[in-house]
Amino acid sequence: MNVPILNLKAQYQALKAEIEPRLLETAASQMFVLGSEVEALESELSTLSGTACAVGVSSGTDAILVALMGLGIGPGDAVLTTPFTFFATAGTISRSGARPVFADIDPATFNLDPARAEEALAAFRKKEPGVRVKAVLPVHLYGQCAEMDGFTALAGRHGLAVIEDACQAVGADYPSAAGVRRACSIGTVGALSFYPTKNLGGFGDGGMVLTNDPGLGSRLRRLRVHGGKDQYIHEEIGGNFRLDALQAVVLRVKLRHLADWQKKRRTVAEGYERKFTAAGLVEKGWIVPPTAVYRDSGAAEFHTYHQYVVRAADRDKLQAFLRENGVGTAVFYPIPLHLQKCFAHLGYGEGDFPVAEKAAKDVLALPMYAELKDEEQDYVVERIAAFYRR
Repeated sequence: MNVPILNLKAQYQALKAEIEPRLLETAASQMFVLGSEVEALESELSTLSGTACAVGVSSGTDAILVALMGLGIGPGDAVLTTPFTFFATAGTISRSGARPVFADIDPATFNLDPARAEEALAAFRKKEPGVRVKAVLPVHLYGQCAEMDGFTALAGRHGLAVIEDACQAVGADYPSAAGVRRACSIGTVGALSFYPTKNLGGFGDGGMVLTNDPGLGSRLRRLRVHGGKDQYIHEEIGGNFRLDALQAVVLRVKLRHLADWQKKRRTVAEGYERKFTAAGLVEKGWIVPPTAVYRDSGAAEFHTYHQYVVRAADRDKLQAFLRENGVGTAVFYPIPLHLQKCFAHLGYGEGDFPVAEKAAKDVLALPMYAELKDEEQDYVVERIAAFYRR
């Protein structure tokens, strides 16, 4: 049996009758950049996320970059973030001219740890008193929100903006002290990605920036079209960060199915945990399922399971065995950002963030999608059990 890590073709076959006529309508209109479809998607994502403003942009990477630009972060500034995430999180900080300042992660959730972030902030300010730390950028990794009450408190104590990288967590809930909040509505500004593999994915790149600050929202709209509100009149230097109408059409169709897909993903995750336990893989410590810290908090969308990521003993050999047996897997992420060559100038080294480094050696993403069949999941678990019992 072959079980891919993701099956987008199955999703498309179920939706092609809805999507294809809409694409042909857009082709006939010849309106391909921004426009009414993008505006409608912005309104729908604003409602879903519980924010006042949503601005469609060209990718999740550009969503983070535009957020940084909108907050005036640039040369001479620094931003606290995690070393255990996709490259774009820290890459955009550097592209803005600012400096990433890394802190270690929580071993259970893999998300940036607020206490470690505050320690890293104090150490950095002592070492680099002339560099302004202007924001903290937590990532809602794999579909579960970071501990946002900790980050908003940290920001309040130190005068920082909070940028939520929710590129893997569209629609995720966080049980804050003030009630359940949705990803992108908790901090100063949030970023979403619509890359095809995301829970809400388009037919190419796309992203969105969301905020409850109308003034910031207006600036973000200017920045995505070269810094101009009106054509050929530029108030500042921005970029070409526009979202295509074709992507908005696809995303609007898919958005109608998102809640059902998220529910099915949680069902798949529960199935994995139950089957791993029944097979004795958890008891023996061979497999550690992901920790859903908000499961019993009253947050309905406590985890969107963008990826189903376990800690696996002898990870690399297990991955090779599963590949030979037709099971798709991936490692997100094998090299923490502080050990990447392009960030060597920051002065970090091996051992600086041991929790992130350990995670990079242990994590393995297993097949996860709403269309995953029970017998396919049984096969994945059976093959994992077979590996450890050889």
